[in-house]
Order: sequence, then structure tokens, then C-alpha cells
Amino acid sequence: MKKIAVQMGLKPIKDYLSEEGYTVKEFDNRKKNAGNFLNKYDAVVVTGENQNIMGATETISCVPIIDATGMTGEEVKIQIEKK
Repeated sequence: MKKIAVQMGLKPIKDYLSEEGYTVKEFDNRKKNAGNFLNKYDAVVVTGENQNIMGATETISCVPIIDATGMTGEEVKIQIEKK
């Protein structure tokens, strides 16, 4: 079963993914940039509120990062399955 990290504040998505059978762990912003934390998961779901305005990001993990802004739990699940 896939292990998914979901940023705090996305409880509806966390609950939906749990109901769909995923192992879901909620995390706060301090852990979002910690590669050793993120690498334990198959995907990481975040909000877009902290995105770099220039669109540049510094990748510290090979884990797919999904921006859930404006998405339903089902839409996030589809993105997880694509990656």
C-alpha cells in the first residue's frame, strides 16, 4: 500500500486518502523541506500557499510532490496514481 504524506490543513484530502486505503501521515511545514522525512513516502501532498513566486523550486527529494490547491480528494488520488 502506498504511503502518502499530507500537509496539515488538508484534512478532507487526508481523510479521503485514508478511506481509499492509503497509509497517510500528516506533517507540518517544518518537515516539508526535510528530504530524509519525505523520502519515506510514495508521494507528498501540499498546499500551494508557499510556492515560489518565480516558479523555481529546489528539489531535495525524488518523491512526487502534488499541489492540492483547488483539488478534491479524488483528484489528488488520480494524481498519485499517475506518478
